This record gives sequence, C-alpha cells and structure tokens, in this order.
Amino acid sequence: MSKGINSGLTEMIKNTVTSPQTQNDLFEALYYKQLDGDRVQCMLCPKQCIISKNNTGFCGVRKNISGKLYSLNYYGTTGIALDPVEKKPLYHFHSGEMVVSLGSCGCNFSCKFCQNWQISQNMRINLQRITPQQLIAQTKVLGCFGIAYTYNEPFIWYEFVLCAAKLAKNNGLENIMVTNGYINQQPLKEILPYLGAMNIDLKALDNNFYKNICQGTLEPVLETIKTVKNCCHLEVTNLIIPGLNDTDAHFVKLTDWIYTNTGEDTPLHFSRYFPCFKLKIPPTPLETLQRAYEIAKKKLKFVYLGNV
Repeated sequence: MSKGINSGLTEMIKNTVTSPQTQNDLFEALYYKQLDGDRVQCMLCPKQCIISKNNTGFCGVRKNISGKLYSLNYYGTTGIALDPVEKKPLYHFHSGEMVVSLGSCGCNFSCKFCQNWQISQNMRINLQRITPQQLIAQTKVLGCFGIAYTYNEPFIWYEFVLCAAKLAKNNGLENIMVTNGYINQQPLKEILPYLGAMNIDLKALDNNFYKNICQGTLEPVLETIKTVKNCCHLEVTNLIIPGLNDTDAHFVKLTDWIYTNTGEDTPLHFSRYFPCFKLKIPPTPLETLQRAYEIAKKKLKFVYLGNV
C-alpha cells in the first residue's frame, strides 16, 4: 500500500469518530460484586480493587457510582488508525496486511517506562465517541481483515472490546489484543473465543520487577500466556531495559519458560527500550539485543528484534 493511499484511509477512519464522549456515556461494568457500605469490588483483573462510592479503581476508568461499578470509557477512544499488523507486533498472523488499531485510556499497571503514558496514565484526556457498530462498519468499508485493540491496556476497556469483538467475528473480521496480560481467568476465558491473536508483553520473569517497576505481579501474566496459547495465535514481547532485565541469566530464564510452557514455535520479540515517562536510563545497546537474540534462538524457532 502506498503512503498516499494509506494516508487517505487513515483520514477516512478518523472520521468514524464524530463527537466527544460525554459524562452520560456510562456503561455498567461486568465482573464486579457489591459490598456493604455502597462499596464494590472489581473482579476484572488480579488487583481486585475494593472501590468506595464516587471513586475509581487503580486503572482510573471503572468507577463506583451509587454502589454500582461503571465503565467510564466504554464509548471513548483516544486514537484510531491504520497499521501494518507487524507493528503490533505480530509477524505470523495475516502478514503484510493492514489492521484497524484503536485504544482508549487508563491501565491496570503504572510502568515507569511506559511509551504511551499520555493515555495510559492520564484520566483527564479528551475521549472521542465511538460505538462498536461504527467500528465494525468502518473496518469493513476500509477492507481490513480485522481490528487491533491496543495503545493503552485493552483489558480495562473490557466491555467495549467484548462487544466489538463479538460483532467483528460475526462479520467475518479478526480481533487482535496487544496487552500486558493482567486479567483474571474468568473474563479472559469469556473473551478468548472471539480473538484470533494476542501479543502479550512479558516484562520480566521477576516478580520484584513487576512489583517495583510496573505496580503489578508476575504470576497472573504467566497464567494468561499459558491459557491463551491453547486458544488463539500468540506472540510474546519482552522490552529489554539496561540494568533491570538485560542479563544473560534473564534471557535464558525467559527463553526456557516460553519453550517449556508455550513451545518452540512461539514467536518472541525482543524490543529496544528508549527513555520515557519516569525512567531515564539510556537506550538499550544494540549489542544487548543481539546477545538476547542469540540466546533465545538456541531453543526458539522465531526470534525478532524490534525498535532497532
């Protein structure tokens, strides 16, 4: 696809988003339970936030209103565009084709190195209104094979993504999620039948890394990866950060875990880190990525380097 054609299609898809989301665009959340004192507990992700009245959970987009939990961003997107599917990155799923990509705001992590922190950590950002029906209709008009839910964490946009994914599959379209994998098993298993592919960011095989750098935990991500492998196409990404997860021991441990739990044919993407958000460590040396590649290729068939 030529640059001129791609630019024209990008403008077309931006026109799908026609108006700002308003405060009236609330949608009752799935996966929560009511507690005493008008409190609720969100059961979507492993944080399982207990949320008092008029407050939101960690992700910033699920709010307790009068003892019920609502999604604040159901109809809201921060960005919609056309991308090569390889940009997700997915190298073994509809290679060479274009996918409609969109995201919202918020995240159930707060990674110090987040490349999209302007939307993942900023709850005051203006959202543009879109419905699942508009998204599917525009994707079909553009002739794309499917939709990628990306940019911020799509699992905290769960209600919209679930509805859109069902409609997309019923219309012969594929669904892709680019995710941190931090989701409880029940909501994961509900949405998986509608997904064709996922790229999951496995940040480190170190719970202290998840706790101190991302404000999360490792084990639920590993469980997600193992569950997904049996249900749809899976590729894994590891962002290599100097001094945090760049040792040979880490690369060996990561490779061994993927080989043992998801198989030698699981594509692994090592991605180069650049300073961003709260982390100002210098960029990852190319030599480090090459070393990771050589270690992983001893056991895995498909290893790639990104951001190089």
